[in-house]
This record gives sequence, C-alpha cells and structure tokens, in this order.
Amino acid sequence: MAGRTHEVTNQVPPLVGHDVAADPVLLEGLKREGADWYADDLHRIGVLAGTEEVQRWGDEANRFEPELRTHDRYGNRVDEVGFHPSYHALMDVAVREGLAGAPWGQHKPGTHVARAAGFMVWSSVEQGHGCPISMTYAVVPALRANAELAAEYEPLLTSRVYDPGLRAPLGKRGLLAGMGMTEKQGGSDVRANTTTATPAPDGTWRLRGHKWFTSAPMNDVFLVLAQAPGGLSCFFVPRVLPDGTRNTFLIQRLKDKLGNRSNASSEPEFDDTVAWLVGAEGRGVRMIIEMVTMTRLDCILGAASGTRAALNQAAHHVRYREAFGSRLIDKALMRNVIADLALESEAATTLALRVAGAADRSLHGHEGERAFLRLATVVGKYWVCKRQPAAVAEALECLGGNGYDEASGMPRLYREAPLNGIWEGSGNVNALDVLRALVREPEAVAAFRAEVDAAAGGDGRLDAAWRGLQAELVLSEDAELRARRLVERMALVLQGALLVRHAPSAVADAFCASRLDGDHGAAFGTLSSGVDFDGVLTRVPALGW
Repeated sequence: MAGRTHEVTNQVPPLVGHDVAADPVLLEGLKREGADWYADDLHRIGVLAGTEEVQRWGDEANRFEPELRTHDRYGNRVDEVGFHPSYHALMDVAVREGLAGAPWGQHKPGTHVARAAGFMVWSSVEQGHGCPISMTYAVVPALRANAELAAEYEPLLTSRVYDPGLRAPLGKRGLLAGMGMTEKQGGSDVRANTTTATPAPDGTWRLRGHKWFTSAPMNDVFLVLAQAPGGLSCFFVPRVLPDGTRNTFLIQRLKDKLGNRSNASSEPEFDDTVAWLVGAEGRGVRMIIEMVTMTRLDCILGAASGTRAALNQAAHHVRYREAFGSRLIDKALMRNVIADLALESEAATTLALRVAGAADRSLHGHEGERAFLRLATVVGKYWVCKRQPAAVAEALECLGGNGYDEASGMPRLYREAPLNGIWEGSGNVNALDVLRALVREPEAVAAFRAEVDAAAGGDGRLDAAWRGLQAELVLSEDAELRARRLVERMALVLQGALLVRHAPSAVADAFCASRLDGDHGAAFGTLSSGVDFDGVLTRVPALGW
C-alpha cells in the first residue's frame, strides 16, 4: 500500500503507442529520393516500432546479453552464441521487412532508399541487432565477384526469412552474413593482417589466424581477409560446410563493450578453416572498399536514427514535464535547446537520405551519383557520427536525473552513440579518405561541387561559406594536419545546401545562421533570438505524437 507521501505527480507518460514513421523530415526525404511508394510499409513498421511490446524487446535484448558456449557437455567444440528471445524477435522483423539483403533481389528504383528509411525507423528501437542486418546488406554485392558462390548463396542472403541456428547453409531458408577484417596488430591497417590463406588441392583454401573484432559470430557465412601468396585477398567462410560438418571457427571470447550489448562481437580463430576465394587474389582491399561504402552508409543511417530517437525522447519529456509554474517546452531556454537539437537531427536525416538516394541511383547506372556517393558517404560518415554523442548527451540532460535512469532508455542511447563513429573507420581514417578522394578522384570533387552549387543564391551565408571552402579543396602541404576541420566544413556546407534547397525556410535560415555564420556556441541551445523557433519545432515528431 502506498503512503500518503507517495502520490506520483508530474511524471511523463511513456513514449509508446505512436508511429515512429510519422516524421515530416523522413517522409519528405523518402519522397524526394524516389521511394514514396514505400510510405505505407514504412508507416506499418513505424506503428510496430512505437508499441510497448517492441520497446520491451529492445530493452530485454540488451539486459539479457548474448552468451558464448564454446563446448558441449562432452567437451566437443561447438562455438555457439545464445540470445534472448527478444533479440530474435527484433531480427525476425528486420529480415522480414527487407532491411538485410532483400533489396539486392529487387530492381525497382528507390529500393535502397526505402530500405534506408526502414532501417532508420526500426533501428530507433534498438541498434545492436542492426549490425548483422547491415553486414548482410553489404556482403551481397561483394560476393558477386565469385559468380558461382553468388549463384548458390545470394538467393538465401536476399531472403526475407530469419532462420537462426548453425546448419548447412544451402539447406536453410535464409542466411545472414558477417565480416572478419581487423586483427589485433593492425585495426584499420588491414594490410598488416597476418592471417594466412593456403590453397588446397580441391580448389578451396585453408585459413589460419586470429581476428580481433568479428561481430555476429552466429551468422551463417563470412567474408574474411587473409594473406594469400598473391597478396591480401577476400575469402568466403561458412560456419557450417556444405556437407553439414562444422567449419573451424573457434570463438575465443565475446567482447565486453561499452554499448551495443545485444550484439555479440567476438575474436574468432581460424585453424585449417575451409574458405573460397572471392574476387581476384591480391584484391582484398578493393573488395573491402565496395563493402565499406554500404556499411558506412548504414553508419550514417544509424547515427541519424539514434540522434532522432534521443531528440524525440527529450521533446516528449519537455512537452509534459512542468517546472517553476509551466511546461518545460514553454521555457525559452528549453525551446532553444530542443530547436537546436532539431536542427542537428534534421540536417543528419536529410544528408543520410540523400546519400541513400545516391547509392540507389548509382546502382542503376547513374555515374554522377556514383561520383557524388564517393565523397558524400565519407564526409557524412565522419560528421553525422561525430555529432551523435554530443546530441544524445544533450537530449539526455533534458530529462535531468530521469534521463540518467536506465528505465528511461536514454543511457542505452548514450552508450550506443560513439559506435557509429568507430565502426568502418574512425574519424581520422575517414578524414584521410576524404583527402585521398580530393587528390585522386576529380569526378567526385566535381559531383560534390555540383551538389552545393545547386543551392547557389539561396542563402548568402551558405554562399560565403562555400566560397571559403572551395579554396581549401585544393590541398596544401599541411592538409593532413587540418583534415578534420576541412571535412567538418565540407559536411556543414553540404548539409546547409541540402536544407536550403529542401527544408522549410525556418530550418534552413536557423541552420545557416548557427552552423555556417559562426553565430553558435559550443553547446546546444545557443541559437540567436532571430530564429523562428515555432517553425523549427514543428518539425519535431514527438511534439505532435
């Protein structure tokens, strides 16, 4: 029985029972990038994502973490990873809704944009299970470098059936894929890898070595880098061989990570592990580049989604919570904070969907979009992922002490926030990649210029920022030292150009004033008094749910 002093008042109701896809920024981007036909399906996923049951799945998948079982009761190596049923429920929806490999089995324009929007909506519930989904998506086009393997395995990698468990892959109804790239002595410097590949008489290869970060070790097949006689090469490694016997895939341990707790990241060891060559011998780095373009896109999507989820939690809280005689959302300073977070989120979401549109159109033969994708993906990966931790921290603070409580869901969003910046190349790796593109790929630079030039005359502050940036695109001797600042400016100018062209004037004006004209503090909530706060805040979904 509750005592008289325990009456609960002024607490915010849980954010459930809404359509996550009821988001003007997302829906406008979906239409603009050529996938408006997907809107009904996106709303269906959004309604599901907003239910109390699915929110519980996300919580439970992280509270009850994956467990490694290396041996059976008799001492035989099994190397299996067990997951909570809520993890499997999340995976089942993701695969069923075509967020893994399914888009590669379709040829309709906008398919990859639709998948990107669905990925953003569904990963707002829980991001850890997005890792195996993303890797499966990225592996499919790379596998096509071996036509025989692709013919056998692609129909199962593009399946919409989630079929967990280690069994002979060609006997399953659907497959998931992973990647084994980095090693403890090299990290991003994969040329320093020491895992070896030796040709066998039967036409297969045998791998020997130890990988340092291989996520989702329970997946069915993996693309793995190893040193062959002809140089660093890419290999196809199934967990279970076609005859039903277990391949040697010794999981030494699962990583004890800051966040991403629902996803198992492992250290597998290969010892006479059977593999098939994918692509030409010695072309492993080229194979990685193809996959990384897709996984970096998913890093942008995941970061934009996590930022938007945090914004919605903060906006929902201040919409209901009262302090000092009125609702928090009616306080001028809180309105400033939420509006500033909304600008950051809208810019991230708009850029993410633009990159997804470029990926889709490049796959349909549009060379200009392919060139734009080369720079935009890396620039977006660097900046959107860099901004996510700061934005999530600010959103958490909007809830005060309640935001520091695990029950709010904000701590999980906060722990997830740094991951997208690390996965598929940390900030320095991406910044250096931009420098390489500026020097070696003039067509990518031309496509970037054309994208920004399309907004010319729309805002004087954008025009001035673009004039200043263009001089820096011709690299000086100290370019590496200044690379981060250069990529940051490229990202802000690109975001500004996209918002000037596509966002309401209130959003574009506030973004250019705060991000391009220098009128912005180091923290969120420092917008000037000239901002149309009502116009910016109408773009925040949770204020209308």
